Amino acid sequence: MHSRVEPTEYLFSYGTLQQEAVQLAAFGRPLEGMKDTLIGYKLVMVQVADQDFIAKSGASYHRNVQYTGDSSDTIEGTVLSVTRKDLEQADAYEPFDYKRVQVKLKSGLDAWIYVYSDQ
Repeated sequence: MHSRVEPTEYLFSYGTLQQEAVQLAAFGRPLEGMKDTLIGYKLVMVQVADQDFIAKSGASYHRNVQYTGDSSDTIEGTVLSVTRKDLEQADAYEPFDYKRVQVKLKSGLDAWIYVYSDQ
């Protein structure tokens, strides 16, 4: 029986998931990634309500992205190659008041990002 390789997904990180220590804690291994840019978004600070995440991170305010639609608004970051299982682990890592949405990066890749959702 051949082992099946999981399809690659892409996760764009503009924050802590770019750090190897965070990747090791969240995924159990360092992730492969390359620099990329998110266009039409700007960085904002949001207050996270997830007390477990605040305890893990040591802060209640975190950077997040906000859609502007303005092509002059860009965010530099890293696009990480992940599996579907990795995405589930990332979902568990991120605060409960963040949601995962798909975007197109400057490189043309379709990638997931986490955005604050107050709903």
